[in-house]
Amino acid sequence: MDRGVIVTGAASGIGKAVATLFAKAGDRVAVLDHSKDTLQQVAGEIGATAAIDVDVSDSAAVTAAVATAKQALGSVTVLCNVAGVLDDYTPATETSDELWNKVIGVDLSGPFFTARAAIPAILEAGGGAIVNIASISSFVAGGGGAAYTAAKHGVLGLTRQLAFDYGSKGIRANAVCPGATRSGMTEYLFSEEGRNEHVDAAIAGTPAGRWAAPEEIARLVLWLASDEASFVHGAAYVVDGGWTIA
Repeated sequence: MDRGVIVTGAASGIGKAVATLFAKAGDRVAVLDHSKDTLQQVAGEIGATAAIDVDVSDSAAVTAAVATAKQALGSVTVLCNVAGVLDDYTPATETSDELWNKVIGVDLSGPFFTARAAIPAILEAGGGAIVNIASISSFVAGGGGAAYTAAKHGVLGLTRQLAFDYGSKGIRANAVCPGATRSGMTEYLFSEEGRNEHVDAAIAGTPAGRWAAPEEIARLVLWLASDEASFVHGAAYVVDGGWTIA
């Protein structure tokens, strides 16, 4: 398709799957993450146009990274905010300031910073799409702790406001809300040290009877960024194997 695409959190999991599908579709892709060595490896594997090491919770760093990405890509028409961290299901009374700030910084401020930096470039290109990775935790409790659930509720609100503010200007903003997905961010939950009752409950309580693969989420992201979704604005697509209907 030869679009200019920015993907955050692209070093692993859903972000890597998203970047891979865009690259396979013929798009020019800038992959962003805060895992420099792994990011370079992914960039080489998929033939990314640019690989940029950035902490998405750092406003100034994000502004610079998006400018670098635009220069490398030539233009930007798609932004996919995938970068995220978990909070280990930590309840409010056990959530430290450090944990709260980290999760809110990456999971909520990150999408805001990247959108704010990328929107002028997308408008300059004549319009495009923003796809934010939210979560079932954007709707219900139990998919994370206090910080994660608050952040993901915020991502959904941000997505809807972006759609409201920029839809008439040619930018479609939508959210994908995954349930339990086995990715780089969650892999430790399957280790002997990380596995807990929340992991077992997520599998047992999901009609699909399993966690999603990153590619199953990425395919929806690709569709939302395409012209096939041209009348989809401010939507939140749940991809959770039925978790939230149980």
